[in-house]
Amino acid sequence: MEKVYIVDGHSVIFSTPELREYHGAGKQGEVARNELLRTLTDFQDRNDVKVILVFDGQGRNNKPEPRQEMDIMVIYSRARQTADSVIERLAAKYAERYDINVVSNDRAVLDTVSSSGAHAMSVRSMWEVVD
Repeated sequence: MEKVYIVDGHSVIFSTPELREYHGAGKQGEVARNELLRTLTDFQDRNDVKVILVFDGQGRNNKPEPRQEMDIMVIYSRARQTADSVIERLAAKYAERYDINVVSNDRAVLDTVSSSGAHAMSVRSMWEVVD
């Protein structure tokens, strides 16, 4: 069964000191998001996994950098929708077909995805796997 990591982008950024510092450096978090994207793309490239990175978009016109076909999937939530709800919906929809690992430090999200059959993973645990 294919392994998929669904990553709560802002949870990772604000739980990782280096990324949190990049986020505070200006450009409204663009530097932190791009660093996380780069790191997770490298992780996917070195392992037999797929990565989906989810951010709160809150209806903004986010324009991610152009991506090649093999890059990780990046999803921004729509207006009146949260990244948490996107993550929960993806986990519920695909937990039976894929080995889903949801990365977040939001306990409510992790509890919800666990009840759908996905594996809950803290940000610290993700970094242990990625490193």
